[in-house]
Amino acid sequence: MPDTDAAPRLRWWRELLYIAAFYGVYTLVRNRGLNANAHIQAFHNAKRVIAVERFVHGFHERYVQHLFLHWKTFIQFWDVYYGTFHFIVTIFALVWLFKRMPARYPQWRNTLAITTALALIGFAFFPLMPPRLLETMAPHHYGFVDTLQKYGGLWSFDSGTMQKISNQYAAMPSLHFAWSSWSALVLLPGVRKRWLRVLLILYPFATLFAIVVTANHYWLDAAGGALVLTIGYSIARVATPYLSARVAARQRETGQTDTASSMPLK
Repeated sequence: MPDTDAAPRLRWWRELLYIAAFYGVYTLVRNRGLNANAHIQAFHNAKRVIAVERFVHGFHERYVQHLFLHWKTFIQFWDVYYGTFHFIVTIFALVWLFKRMPARYPQWRNTLAITTALALIGFAFFPLMPPRLLETMAPHHYGFVDTLQKYGGLWSFDSGTMQKISNQYAAMPSLHFAWSSWSALVLLPGVRKRWLRVLLILYPFATLFAIVVTANHYWLDAAGGALVLTIGYSIARVATPYLSARVAARQRETGQTDTASSMPLK
C-alpha cells in the first residue's frame, strides 16, 4: 500500500498542464452527442424530461420565466450571468484553493474533474433540447422565450464561433449548477465574513434561477448536476489519498517531496 506520510508537492505549471489536457478532452467529447439526427433525439429527450417533471407536478419553468420577461435589464443581467459566472467563479475558486488551501486542493480538483467527466457521458448519450429551443420544433408550442436572442447579452448562440464550439444539447446534467455548487463548497471553509458566506450559499440557487429564467435548462438538469457532483466527490474522496501517496512516493525518489504540505484532506 502506498506510503501516505507525505503529501505531493503542488506545482502550478503541472496543474496548468492537467487543466489544459482535460479541457482538450472536454472540448472533443462535449460534441459527441451531435449527429445528423441530434435535434430530433434531443427533442424527444426533452419531452421525456418534461413528462417526468409533470409527473411530479414540477414543470413550472415557463411560469417562472414569464414572471420576469417584462424586465428587460433584469433578464439581460441573467443572460450575462449565465454566460460568464459559470467560468469566472469556478476558475477563481480553483486558483484560490491552490494558493490558500493546498492540502484540500487535490481532492477538490479531482472532484471537479470527475464531475465534469460524468457530465460528458450525459452529453454524449443523452442530448437534451433546452427549453429555449423547443419553439423551433413546430407545431409544438411550450411558450418559452430565448432570452439571449430576444434581449441580448455579451454573446450569442447564433454566432459562427458559438455554433462551432458549443453543443447546445449539452444540458443534462447541468454543469452550471454542478460547478456553482462545487465553487461554494470549495470557498466556504475559507470565508469568515458572514455576508460573503451568505453570498456563497446563495450562489448555486442564483445559478439555478439563471438557468431557468433564461430557458437554458430544466430544473431536473440541476438535479442531475447535483447528482454527478455527489458521485464525483465520493469517488475523489476514496481515490485522492491513494493517488496523492503515489505521486508523493515518486517525488521522494527524485527529492521533490514537500513534507510541510502533508496535511489531512478534508
